[in-house]
Amino acid sequence: MNSSDEKQGSAEEQGLEARSKTGIPGLDDILSGGLPTSHVFLVEGEPGTGKTTVGLQFLLEGVREGQKVLYITLSESELEIKQVARSHGWSLEGVSIIEFTAQEDSLRPEDQYSVFHPSEIELQDTTQGILKHVEDLQPQRVVFDSLSEIRLLARDALRYRRQVLALKSFFANRNCTVMLLDDLTGGPEDRQLRSIAHGVLSMEIVPREFGVIRRRLRVAKLRGSVFHEGNHDYTIETGGVRVFPRLVPGKYTNDSTEQILTSGVPALDALWGNGIEVGTSSLLIGPAGVGKTTLCLLYATRAAGAGLPAHMFVFDERLKTTIRRATRLGMKAEQLCLEGRLVVEQVDPAELSPGEFIARIRDSVEKNGTKVVVLDSLNGLLAAMPGEESLILQMHELLSYLSVKDVTTLLVLSQAGILGSSMAAPVDLSYLADNMLLLRYFEAEGQVRKAVSVVKKRSGEHETTIRELSITTQGITVGEPLQQFTGVLTGVPTFTGRASALKEAPFESREP
Repeated sequence: MNSSDEKQGSAEEQGLEARSKTGIPGLDDILSGGLPTSHVFLVEGEPGTGKTTVGLQFLLEGVREGQKVLYITLSESELEIKQVARSHGWSLEGVSIIEFTAQEDSLRPEDQYSVFHPSEIELQDTTQGILKHVEDLQPQRVVFDSLSEIRLLARDALRYRRQVLALKSFFANRNCTVMLLDDLTGGPEDRQLRSIAHGVLSMEIVPREFGVIRRRLRVAKLRGSVFHEGNHDYTIETGGVRVFPRLVPGKYTNDSTEQILTSGVPALDALWGNGIEVGTSSLLIGPAGVGKTTLCLLYATRAAGAGLPAHMFVFDERLKTTIRRATRLGMKAEQLCLEGRLVVEQVDPAELSPGEFIARIRDSVEKNGTKVVVLDSLNGLLAAMPGEESLILQMHELLSYLSVKDVTTLLVLSQAGILGSSMAAPVDLSYLADNMLLLRYFEAEGQVRKAVSVVKKRSGEHETTIRELSITTQGITVGEPLQQFTGVLTGVPTFTGRASALKEAPFESREP
């Protein structure tokens, strides 16, 4: 008895259905451990979705487990299959490949059928050849690539369905897990195989106007098994297909602790009511250049210096610009990066799918112990999402997951416009965040100044005042509340205090 038989016996003793791991990172998590053994599964998708790669990974995982595996190809030659494997750096040693493609001899006139339709002879010969090789090899895993050839040889839907049912019946009592690949050449209306197969994996390409195409995978069916529903992004890389399961925050336990994350600027911490509670999400919103990224850097470097690993994902700026700015303000960003306590990563939304990006955050939290995550900015993340609705749903899942993991999240959202009431954000995420910091420009005495205020905090009280924010080479300072002015957030404030106070430069930033 080989190792796979021992595993199956153990599963049966425990009353559990034995599973065959697919060997595809992320897919086994979606399938709750893998594909149930001794069943027939359908993998459907248009050309270019990676079905052949999935089939090869499935068989190579069987080889690693000491199983006999068989790849039956009706559309591609054995040489082409080996070229696909070589492009991923794989060796197909241990994988038996049986080729049933049209041969050069079949093009000769004397080999053309005249009494019988060619499909009647070819379908029978192909089927008998497949059954003979399976009987001789007795494999535990079989990949059938592809059903489009059987569909064409069968000519009509009834005969095609009966042929597939016969194959399913043949494999049923042979302890064999079968993966049928279908390129959907029969059209979207042809869904007969879904009712026959024990499970269905649907792979699709989502076109984008710019950047790399996006690929998604969905488990459309898996009889008698629990699986992770919904669309899951995946990529085809050198080394195979990699799937990024959709986050389900309810799967994780909450180990939150009551701690406060401070900035080191007393007046800024006072606005928050002593600081930001660990494990919450904070949205920093304001026009471009008002200081949102700088404040995020302040919190990230402060946390990293205190032993809380921080990871900053930058969409809009170059890494050198971001790190250089923080260093000039005395934040020691370069040193923290060299020590590995602070990670600043450049993200290109045109080259990244939402699922892959969220997987990077998850890996950072679970593998590196990251406790502070900065997303700068959501405008860049929105460019990677197919639409506003999708962004809101995925951000809800991501923020819930990070909260459960006791990770403090800082989100940057840039508004269009500089002054006045015409400023608007591309998407409203204010209700998702636990806290919200509002930054504004305002004009006073011929100068453009900056104001900062906290307008939301779910976990406790906070200051309702508006303070002036100043960012210079000397560092970040936050002044006292602007009590003698109204309309600061509109950009053009009105002085309501004493004239003598105006002469004393009431807008000058200073520590309280």
